Formats: sequence, C-alpha cells, structure tokens
Amino acid sequence: MSSVRTRSGPRAAVTALVAALALGVAGCVPPDETGTPPPPTDGGNAAQQLGQLTVATAGSMKGYSREHFPHWRNTGKNCDVRDSILQRDGKDVKLSGCNVVGGRWESAYDGRSATDPSDVDIDHMVPLANAWRSGADEWDDAKRGDFANDTTRPQLLAVSASSNRAKGDQDPSQWKPANRSYWCQYAKDWVTVKHHWRLTVTSAEKAALTDMLEGC
Repeated sequence: MSSVRTRSGPRAAVTALVAALALGVAGCVPPDETGTPPPPTDGGNAAQQLGQLTVATAGSMKGYSREHFPHWRNTGKNCDVRDSILQRDGKDVKLSGCNVVGGRWESAYDGRSATDPSDVDIDHMVPLANAWRSGADEWDDAKRGDFANDTTRPQLLAVSASSNRAKGDQDPSQWKPANRSYWCQYAKDWVTVKHHWRLTVTSAEKAALTDMLEGC
C-alpha cells in the first residue's frame, strides 16, 4: 500500500476532488446489458406504474406477423440475443465461441430443469402479438425490433419450452405461471415492460395484475 503526503487547505481540497473525479471517470466500465438480469422492481413501484397505464380494449391482429418484430439480433460472430440470454440465465454454461452449447437452466415458470439449450425457449415477457394488440401495431419495424430484443428491461427470460408454448400470446388474466411463488415477480416484470414501452392493458389484464401485485 503506497503512502501519500497530504496537504490541508482549500486548494488541497479542490485538488483532491479533481483527482477523485478523474479516477472515477477512468474506472468506469460500461454495463453489460445481457451479463446480469435487469434490477428488480418493487411491488409498490409496479402498482404505481400499473395505475399509469392506459386501459383499452385489445386491438386487432390485422396485419400482424412476427416478421414485423425482427429478432434475434446479432451479438457476436455466429451468435445472437438468444445466446446472450441463455448465457445470462444459465449455470455452468458451455460455449463454442459465443454460441451456448450446454449448461443448466431452471425455468421460473414451472420449475423444470434443462441441460440442453434446445429444450429452452427465450420467452418475451410481453408476447409480440400482445404488444401488437396493445399499441405496437403503430410502431415501425425498427422500434418493434428494439422491443423484441430488449435486454435492458425484464422482457426476455429463459424458460422451459413447454411453459412458453402454453403461455402463447396470453396476458396474465388468461395465463399465469404454474409456479405460484413467481406470480409477484411475473406481474412486476410485465408491468415494467408495458410501462416503459407505453403499451395499453385491458381491464381484465389490469385486474389480474393488481391481484398478483397484492401478493408481493
């Protein structure tokens, strides 16, 4: 540990402050968007955000296609956002380059475990078709692509293929995870995504989310 000779007085204080700021800037490391899960939202904040969402009837599916939500975006040589989420959500993950070829995943929706990446789906918390009916039909494909590849909000989650397909494009009034202990987090994440992207909710959807948040 090195020693530093110190000085007192206003000029020394200013000098120390400037040095500290410089060190802070030099030590900044850009956050890895897919390296860690998005920070949790507390139940009270989620309830407040839910109250700010516009309640509307579900829109039409006219014109909908998953191709209007281009995904998965490239995140490296021969790998994409799917690989990034598999790596983020898995344990003992094995890579070939940046492709995920093995590991262990536990699905929060139903508690099922998998060791083969092909048995794992990357779920869109707010399904693409639901987003389309909630306002995304008015976006351009570039914005819809941002939504479909959003690694900053809790929009993407590695889950069992069976639970993802059972969910389909349903909202929380129509489908909830079999794992009841996950309902609170599920509702908070759903609200966080819809709030950020300014998507609407139906009255039934809002009522279901309110009930789930009350259990937090």
